[in-house]
Amino acid sequence: MIDNVCVFNWRYGSPELRRLFTVENIVKNYIRVEVALLKALGEAGIAPSQCFLEVEKCANEIDPMEIYRREAVIGHDIAALSFILGEKCGECGKYVHLGATSYDIVDTAWALILRDALNIIRRKLKNVIEKTGKLALEHADTYVIGRTHGQHALPITFGFKFANYVYEFSRSYERLVELEKRLVRLKMSGSVGTMASWGDKGFLIEEHVGRELCLEPHQITTQVAPRDGFAELAAALAILASQLDRLALEVRELSRTEISEVYEAVERVGSSVMPHKRNPVTAERISGLAKVARSLVAAALENIVLMHERDLTNSSSERVIIPHILLTVDQMLEDTIKLLSVIRIDEEKARFNLDLTRGAVYSELVVAKLVEKGWARHEAYMKVKKIVENLHGEDLVEAILRDPDLSSYFTESELRSTLNPEYATRNTKKLIERALNYAQRTVSEASPSKCSN
Repeated sequence: MIDNVCVFNWRYGSPELRRLFTVENIVKNYIRVEVALLKALGEAGIAPSQCFLEVEKCANEIDPMEIYRREAVIGHDIAALSFILGEKCGECGKYVHLGATSYDIVDTAWALILRDALNIIRRKLKNVIEKTGKLALEHADTYVIGRTHGQHALPITFGFKFANYVYEFSRSYERLVELEKRLVRLKMSGSVGTMASWGDKGFLIEEHVGRELCLEPHQITTQVAPRDGFAELAAALAILASQLDRLALEVRELSRTEISEVYEAVERVGSSVMPHKRNPVTAERISGLAKVARSLVAAALENIVLMHERDLTNSSSERVIIPHILLTVDQMLEDTIKLLSVIRIDEEKARFNLDLTRGAVYSELVVAKLVEKGWARHEAYMKVKKIVENLHGEDLVEAILRDPDLSSYFTESELRSTLNPEYATRNTKKLIERALNYAQRTVSEASPSKCSN
């Protein structure tokens, strides 16, 4: 059963992106390509020059559902469309779809739809980059312990943490701009890609259709456009989904009761049973949907492998993969925009956690200072390691000053001025600035297509 509202009547995805995959919009783009072809046939002298206007007018009166009702009988949607136009559009109807193969229409319609979809996705990703960048600046001096392997490492700032996400998201923005030139292209070359039915006018027809639809053509194709473009789209979206998942996982981890450095400031019921719960459900949904996005990449890669000049194994899976991965990532971006608006940082708890080890997190800095004073690095490392392992109710500075081997190398003032978060993070502001500048250049210079549908 075809849903008359949306081919994928799904829980997730924004209305503006869902609209692209409605029966009405898909058929509209099929017809748009057929009309552009008929106009090109007229310009090439193969069809009457005004026929495209007659067919365009006639097509506006056709119920999109009629095509799928006919498909249920004959088993082919584009054939159903071309037959209906041929039957209902008078004398001009006999020229509809002349010389074309179904995937001239399908792949070119996909290009038009995906151009719109990418514009929506990039716009929302830009919003995510801007919001994350704002948090990076706002918390450039908000200290927090950096963690590796889940263990306390060295101090960083929350601004530094956010700036890393800004950089990663910017790289995804680049990918989504870059892949468009390989994905959003015209496929108009006939049954096996040789333009055979149009004779010596094939390139002229291709040129006219491309100009009408604002699409550059593929350089060469079989009966279908190369599927690596769809696979690249799926992979790029899955990479973005994983980056959003990484941010969401960070929020989830730092929301743990025993950490409590971050929380979602949203008035909601955390648990149906436990009134005290404050669950990071927005972040959890982002992580859950990322699994879906990643799972769809394998099928997109499989679709590259088609037999001879094409078979039909790609068609059914693409009707699922392409809308669903776009709707999935669209929802993840919507949720991330919301998440970035509601997350709060508990600076007091972050500082409490930073001091949990009583200065042991600065052990690397002590090693570096000892090397400056003439120690071999490996010997300094083992010495400091032993001191850290035997801290008993005192901080690292106190332990060093009472150690007979190290006390002569340091004064308390020197140690206190080095073993602190300000000293450990003295380069982070420049790193934040560099990441934000990169993001700004990326978004401003990596210009997407100026064409719109």
